[in-house]
This record gives sequence, structure tokens and C-alpha cells, in this order.
Amino acid sequence: MNIIVCIKQVPDTEAQIKIAPDGKSIVKDGVKWIMNPYDEFGVEEALRIKEKLGGEVTVVGLGPKTVTESLRTALAMGADKGVLISDPAAEGSDPIAIGKALAAAIKNLKYDLIFTGQRGVDEDMGLVGATLAEQLGIPHLSIIVKVEVAADGKSVKVNRPVEGQTLVIESSLPAVITAQKGLNEPRYASLPGIMKAKKKPVEEKNLAALGLNAAEFGEGARKLKVLQLTPPPQRKAGKIIQGDSPEAKAAELAKVLHEEAKVI
Repeated sequence: MNIIVCIKQVPDTEAQIKIAPDGKSIVKDGVKWIMNPYDEFGVEEALRIKEKLGGEVTVVGLGPKTVTESLRTALAMGADKGVLISDPAAEGSDPIAIGKALAAAIKNLKYDLIFTGQRGVDEDMGLVGATLAEQLGIPHLSIIVKVEVAADGKSVKVNRPVEGQTLVIESSLPAVITAQKGLNEPRYASLPGIMKAKKKPVEEKNLAALGLNAAEFGEGARKLKVLQLTPPPQRKAGKIIQGDSPEAKAAELAKVLHEEAKVI
């Protein structure tokens, strides 16, 4: 099978994020960037399908040249090749434009299945997978925690959690699947994998090479605009319950919850 995995580079989830002076973006200087954690599930699932059915895994990312680092991470995990869409005109594009650019790059590749993360942990919109599927005219299976590809490679059966139950969906291929936590446990890149990744091909393309109009991308062309970013309210310091025995601490805790927190 030929499998595509779309990758986004996002700030490390442990990084301290600061809002930029414009109030609409974040300060990027000094921030560590990583592969979007939900995309890691997509990479791992693609590799498992490849190991079972054979084929090739291609990772595709959009953004500045630093996105190559995340593509190389996927290559070190076991993906075969990468495609980077990098163009200054695409900086600040919304998920709809990003999906359009990814579709333009993918339509010229051979693919039976496409994975994306169910959402990016930065803007948290979860729209790229649906946009990509719409642009390519193929089925979209979202928030998936189990994937079973038929032996003939022509259909797929997936599980999606819904309201405490499980929705089982079957679809023809090709299709776009957005990966959710619980789908798998992503592997770590091995040292041999890291060394091999340095020699694997990563093709770079700009918007013009994909036949796209740069005026439809970037901050000015956003249909979804960020009006303001605000930090979460600062939390009060926690309180440590004191006592000479477990019983005394329990009594003090009950008193605090009743008189101060007023939750009991």
C-alpha cells in the first residue's frame, strides 16, 4: 500500500508559551518545535500497515524549512520519503488553505490511504483532515482509534469512540483518516533509523510549483481569523493539609472543603 501521512510542526507541549505584542500570535523565539503528537499516531499506524501489507510511506508537511526536522523524525521512525511545502506566502494560512496546499501536493502522488492527526495542539481546530478529503474527493474518517485494512487493500474498517460507545465504520479506499490518542503507541526512532533518515529523500516544493495562487494563502487570505489570544487566568497556590495522623489530616481536609472551598 502507498500511504501518506500529513505532519504539522507545533510548539513542544512542555514549552512556556508567551503571547506576542500583537495579541494574536505567540513569541516563537526560543520555542522548541516538535511533530504534532496526534500526527505521531498517524505515522505509527502507517508504518504498522506497511509492515503487514508492504508498500511505501510518504510524509508531507507544510511550513518553514524547520519543518524538515519533523519530517526527518518520521523518516527515522521508518517512513520512506518526505515532501515539504515551503513558501513565505503560505505563512499564517488557515486550516482551509493548508488543506488545499496539502491536496495539491498529494494528488500527484500514489496513495491508497492518508493519515493526519485529528487536530493540531496549537490552533486546535481539527479542520485540515476534512478539508483535505473534500479537496481530493475521497471519504473522511475522523477521530479514529482502530484501523483494519482489508487484505486486498481496497477497503478499511475503523473504530470511532462516540458518547461512551464505539462507532464501527467501513469505507472504500482511498480515504483520509484522522488519528486519535489510543490508536497505537508511537515507536521511538532507533539510532540506525536516525542515520538512515539522513539519506532518505525530502522533496521541497513552493506554491507555484503546485499550481497554486499565492494570493489565496497567508494571513491576509484567512477565512478563519484569530482576533485575540489571552492567557488562562492565573491559579491560586495549592494548600497543603497538615496533621499529625491520617485521621487528623482527613478531618482537616473535610473542614477545608466545607468551609473554604464550599464543595461539600
